[in-house]
Amino acid sequence: MIKNKHFSILALFVAASVVIFATSSYADKKGEKALKDAAKSCKQVYPMDIEGCAPAFSRSHGNCLGCHNIQGGTQTGNIAPPLIAMKARFPSRATLRAKIWDITVDNPNSLMPPMGKHKILTEKQIDSVTDFIHSL
Repeated sequence: MIKNKHFSILALFVAASVVIFATSSYADKKGEKALKDAAKSCKQVYPMDIEGCAPAFSRSHGNCLGCHNIQGGTQTGNIAPPLIAMKARFPSRATLRAKIWDITVDNPNSLMPPMGKHKILTEKQIDSVTDFIHSL
């Protein structure tokens, strides 16, 4: 009886591990596809900054278009300020990066997710997206 119980627990653990790793792998593949699709759009409108544009346009990464209007983006949102004249609005790139990394420091009630704090984007992606947005 004890051996069967241990075997059942082990089998359940193995099955759960397979599901977790398979789901994570599927999510990674889906995210990679979304990033590639976004890069295709960026090649047409921002060919000089695909690295920063793609995560900003990707629905599985930054998804900036979900709330912000960005020139050249499709299906843009309108619940957040349009991303235009960014150097005039944020002369300091570091200030803009800090807001992208964790907007809740300045505004705890912000609808924008903290991209760095919640690891939605990697540090490299945050730098690239910051450079891209700062150039708008």
